[in-house]
Formats: sequence, structure tokens, C-alpha cells
Amino acid sequence: MLPLIILLTFGSCVKDKPVISAHTYRTFRFQLYTEKDFSNNNQNIVFSVVIKNHDNILFDSVLAPMKIKDIPAKANQLIIEKTIAAQNYNELAAGFRYTIENVGNSWYTDTSRAGETFKEIDFSFQ
Repeated sequence: MLPLIILLTFGSCVKDKPVISAHTYRTFRFQLYTEKDFSNNNQNIVFSVVIKNHDNILFDSVLAPMKIKDIPAKANQLIIEKTIAAQNYNELAAGFRYTIENVGNSWYTDTSRAGETFKEIDFSFQ
């Protein structure tokens, strides 16, 4: 009986090592605005925000279509914040893609370096 009590006593004192995840949370703040006067431009534009690593798209979200004249000024900028789980040692690319109706596609991309936990993507549409 004594060996069983000793075994249970020592067994209950063992602590598990904490699990360290290879993933960490990284937050991206996307800011969209313009500093130009597009008040006469009625062309449609569709923006999307994208976060990707070297191999995959981790996040992709399309915004509602709008007229170019309706892109807000800096004081009323659109702000989208997204937190993702990503490997801390990966460099990530994040930014805006956009399509102007009957014109074409373009993009604005910035880099979030390995270890960065917050990245602001500030895009002034020209």
C-alpha cells in the first residue's frame, strides 16, 4: 500500500510542459482613402484586401463595388482590421487589389516581416 501512495504522490506533482505553438496572431489594419479629387469619375471600382504567404492566400475579402468618386478622403477612410494565425517566422504580403470596370486590374502590396505582430497597410488611391 505504501508504494502505491508514494507513486500517486509523485505522479500528481508532475507538470506538463507548456505547449508552444509555431503559430502566433498577426493583426493587419487596412486603410483605404484618396487625396485626389475624383468627384467627376463615375467608373465602377471593386477593391479586395489580401494577406498571403509565399505559397497560399491566407485571407481575401472583396469590398462592395463603388464609384471611384465615392472613395473616401483621408478623414473618412475605410478601415478594415483582420487578425490571423500565421507562423511567426514567415514573411507575409498584404494589400489591396482593385479592378476598374472596362480598364483593368492593379494592386498595392506591402510586406509584414517575420516576427511582426501588427502591420498597417495605408493605401492612398491615385
